[in-house]
Amino acid sequence: MELQTKVAIEPQAFCLEQQSDHILTVGSCFATEMAAKMKDAGFDVLHNPFGVLYNPLSIAECLERCLDDRPIDSGDLVEVDGLWHSWLHHGSFSRSSKEECLEVCNRAIHEAHEFLERATCLIVTFGTAYVFELVENGMVVGNCHKAAAARFARRRLTVDEIVSRWQPLLARLPQAVFTVSPIRHMADGAHGNQLSKSTLILAVDQLQTHYFPSYEIMMDELRDYRFYADNMTHPSPLAVDIIWERFAETYFTPATRNLCRLNAKQAKRDRHIPLH
Repeated sequence: MELQTKVAIEPQAFCLEQQSDHILTVGSCFATEMAAKMKDAGFDVLHNPFGVLYNPLSIAECLERCLDDRPIDSGDLVEVDGLWHSWLHHGSFSRSSKEECLEVCNRAIHEAHEFLERATCLIVTFGTAYVFELVENGMVVGNCHKAAAARFARRRLTVDEIVSRWQPLLARLPQAVFTVSPIRHMADGAHGNQLSKSTLILAVDQLQTHYFPSYEIMMDELRDYRFYADNMTHPSPLAVDIIWERFAETYFTPATRNLCRLNAKQAKRDRHIPLH
């Protein structure tokens, strides 16, 4: 008996290999999960040079700045509750002084710029089509950093907005694989989450690039709460493993998958802390 609706994935025209590929992953926290898997598998990976980002415009801004090696300046910073934050970066880049915040953000931009010069593949994970814009200048922020809600206007991007922002950017980037995060954003409600994810999927479809259906696998193959974490929105470790296996089947040769398993076992041994 078939107890799952299997998501069919068409054969891909290219494969990834540990010896030759350098991979940049950007986007939601699911991108971080995949980057960790790829590192354990022995790939040369740089992930999220701006930290976790969710919306397509912030991810595009991140990549454009990294391509141009264009640093942020003090106008991109804000002080909230004694910490300095970048409107473009995740809170992991926040620091107690403006100078230190600028330094850590711009160092990451430069490191990503150097990595992109040799990168052979880009993996992009869109999380949501909703954005927060600063009321004062219309700037789309990557993170609100718990600033006053009155400073922001929230709206959902259109498919055309996403496509027009990404089309010229793709011409400057290495081969890209897009995916939509399987993490549900239930703050928007079930209907709002579906509208958001549908907008992202339609945009990627119009970009006519490689697409890996991680969201569809979670919704169809793994439609059971045993595959979710305790918050009922994030995939469980088992679900992440299953999606990773489907990704490996899609983009790795049998020899590469075998080497992945060996490298992952070694990485697990390396993390083991002896009792004595």
